[in-house]
Amino acid sequence: MDRLRTAVVGAGKMGEIHARVYSELPQSNLVAIVDIDADKAKRLAKKYRCESAQNVTELIGKVDAVTIAAPTTEHFALAKPLIEAGIAILIEKPLAADVGQARDIVALARKTGCLVAVGHSERCNPVVQAMKRLQIEPKFIEATRISPYPFRSTDIGVVLDIMIHDIDIILSLAASKVVKVDAVGIGVIDPQNEDICNARIAFENGCVANVTASRLALKTERKVRVFSKQAYLSVDYFKKTGVVIKAAPNIDVVEKIRQLKKSGTFALLTAGWQDLLHRETLDVDDREPLRLEQEAFLRAVADKSLRPEVIAEEGLAAMECAAMILESMRQHKWE
Repeated sequence: MDRLRTAVVGAGKMGEIHARVYSELPQSNLVAIVDIDADKAKRLAKKYRCESAQNVTELIGKVDAVTIAAPTTEHFALAKPLIEAGIAILIEKPLAADVGQARDIVALARKTGCLVAVGHSERCNPVVQAMKRLQIEPKFIEATRISPYPFRSTDIGVVLDIMIHDIDIILSLAASKVVKVDAVGIGVIDPQNEDICNARIAFENGCVANVTASRLALKTERKVRVFSKQAYLSVDYFKKTGVVIKAAPNIDVVEKIRQLKKSGTFALLTAGWQDLLHRETLDVDDREPLRLEQEAFLRAVADKSLRPEVIAEEGLAAMECAAMILESMRQHKWE
């Protein structure tokens, strides 16, 4: 397969990570770094031995695939000329600054037939991939994503900055329409942008999700628990570990305990439930999520029958859910 000509728009922290991965992938030929700050673009371009530019229009006719890793407020303006030129793009999450712009991106992509992917790289986290392989039907999902203040993404609040990861994963797991959202949150560093938020999301199929995000914590924690008829899952994204407790094999354990209790030989106070429980460790393939994301994106660019990990419509769905959370938060504003 011929190498695809790739470029990265945005020479900040995320842009540099994308540039590094593109430079390492055998199916990619990184040809340019674009940033409005010419010096930043030149420095990163020099590091990865490619060209630099200040405007995305300079890429037209020179590239096959572009990752946009610029500030969220600029996503639509940067994506529009590339989509109109038919250049496949991967836009870092969130898809756009607001739902209106996200809908415009989706509509433009449909009109032109251009491939637009969204950088929800947490979907490529090995534990999320492992969860997907189990094909469970969740009834309750609890997600927690907290960390110290990152001193980046100050143009958006915690919902669009980090909760959006869990919103996307929850929507993919629940696979149902959102019918109700209740949320509370508050801005501490900047009153205009929330730093802490908790939301409860109810779905048409009966699934309920409780999600918490904070960028003012004293530690980093990224966990999700999933309850279903088939199994209970406890997953740690940060440590890349997970435990599965399946219902079927534990029915026998419960029945055995009943029989032991009847016989009078079961010591309830000293019994170790964890020793009796049948549980499994998630089989995790520990590969870099962003690398998996870009590989899937480039495969979809090369082969139209394939799809990237997260398509624009899914990025829009996450934005619409986030908008519902932000609106509920405003209605429950703390005085």
